[in-house]
Amino acid sequence: MLDSLTARMERIQRALSRATVVPFLVLAMSVAWPAGLAFGQLGVLLYLVAFYPAFAPRGRGTTFAILVVVGGWILDTTWYEERVALWRVLSIAALTYLGHTLAALAAVLPYDAIVTIDVLTTWLLRAAAVVLISAVLTVIALGLASALAGSAFLIATLIGLVAAIGATMLLARLLRRP
Repeated sequence: MLDSLTARMERIQRALSRATVVPFLVLAMSVAWPAGLAFGQLGVLLYLVAFYPAFAPRGRGTTFAILVVVGGWILDTTWYEERVALWRVLSIAALTYLGHTLAALAAVLPYDAIVTIDVLTTWLLRAAAVVLISAVLTVIALGLASALAGSAFLIATLIGLVAAIGATMLLARLLRRP
């Protein structure tokens, strides 16, 4: 019985040592949910959901945590009628993306892998570039949305939709290549 308990404690220690250093989904949960709920009794459950992908990156835990983050933001902006602020939208998008990409890195690595700091740095620099480019494009698109009105806005929306579908089809085709 003592051996079983020792083995279980060693597994917990290994899981803790593999956990993501900065739990971005925890920060996203704090930004997305109403403060009264995030830092109240419900907050414990929310943060358990956010921490779960750090211990088990393989599976649907990360997707579920991101859906809970988005659900909190929707709840805050609709039910609690909180104003939609650009800093919150950009923060939630950046934090969920960083949490997702780090969970993806952790999922493809073997559990006993020893990763150099260069691998993590390169991965995070690439993710930071995506976040920065996305934030800049979002601000530009919001500026253009206020300048465009009526049929011009509709045409720009349709062009953006076609571009998104085209990019998705291109990525799907590239992934199927041997």
